Amino acid sequence: MAITTAATGLTPQQWDDEFFRDYVRASRFKRYMGTEQDAIIQLKEDLTKKRGDSVTFALVNELVGNGVTGNATLMGNEERLNSRSHKVTVDVLRHGVAVDDWDEQKSVIDLRDAAKVQLREWAQKKLRDGIVNALGQIDGVNFTSSTPTQRNTWTANNQDRLLFGDTTANYNATFATATFAISAGDKCSPLTLSLMKRMAQAASPKIKPVQVKEMDQEWYVVFVPSLCWRDLTENNPTTNVLTLANRDARARNTDNPIFTGDSLVWDGMILREIPEIQSLESSLASSGVNIQPVYLCGAQAIGLAWAQRTKSTTQNTDYEFLHGVGVQEIRAIEKLRFGTAAGADTTTPKDHGIVTGFFAAAAD
Repeated sequence: MAITTAATGLTPQQWDDEFFRDYVRASRFKRYMGTEQDAIIQLKEDLTKKRGDSVTFALVNELVGNGVTGNATLMGNEERLNSRSHKVTVDVLRHGVAVDDWDEQKSVIDLRDAAKVQLREWAQKKLRDGIVNALGQIDGVNFTSSTPTQRNTWTANNQDRLLFGDTTANYNATFATATFAISAGDKCSPLTLSLMKRMAQAASPKIKPVQVKEMDQEWYVVFVPSLCWRDLTENNPTTNVLTLANRDARARNTDNPIFTGDSLVWDGMILREIPEIQSLESSLASSGVNIQPVYLCGAQAIGLAWAQRTKSTTQNTDYEFLHGVGVQEIRAIEKLRFGTAAGADTTTPKDHGIVTGFFAAAAD
């Protein structure tokens, strides 16, 4: 006896699962996501299995004590395990597509499939923009919405994680004063990225590099906006050490990133161009200077909390002439920050896994 089985795309649960996998996998940030504490973008799905509106990301700082040797007594010389937490509150994210003039033979599930591509592209953009916004957050507030007071507090708390121009001497606890110190010549370069790496290694607490799956080594990952990428990869073989390194030390074929525009590597860092990273408002820079942020990331830089994975919904209105399909999920994305004050969990927070550099980047 022949048994008819439903096509994969015709089951809502299967459609939802496939949609979620496809849109997350297509993200340019996907390779840096993981559930472990050493992922750059740490994922948590605790609330997909229980009720609640917030997810807590935990940090246990590394041990820094000397321990004991020989016959020395360990009792009384133990080190306090210093743990911190960061709570992320999730929210609902929804969108829909309306289609009219469908003939009666079209089913609701067919409509899901018809709208899948458009809704997936929208979800990909929202996820990408959410991560980009999180990279630039000022203590949980999107940079463009932050006040001068909030920016100053953040700058004072993160001195060991901020670089203004090509020298640490430009730092000032007043954010606007520090950005005004950036001159037109303070461009992003391989040498300034190496300085950011040394700052990450010397920071307190340190910013840990991560193990990228494609490469069996520890790396920092640097997200670079387009104008800074242009300056960083300036094709001058006599002065640009990054160009020289990729020309002379990598395969001489069309797979070389010089030609493909793919990730570059330099001094233990993987460099990725992110065109959606925007320049600072012009009021924060000296006359004629355009400033863009660059983000060097290590472990637990960003927290991505899902309370509900993507779920599809449908609706028929106007005497079933107008047909709609939507998607919804419950999630939140934030830059992870942990308190640094002794004996206090969230007091005097620092960006945990990011060194932020601000560089001059003239418009084309």
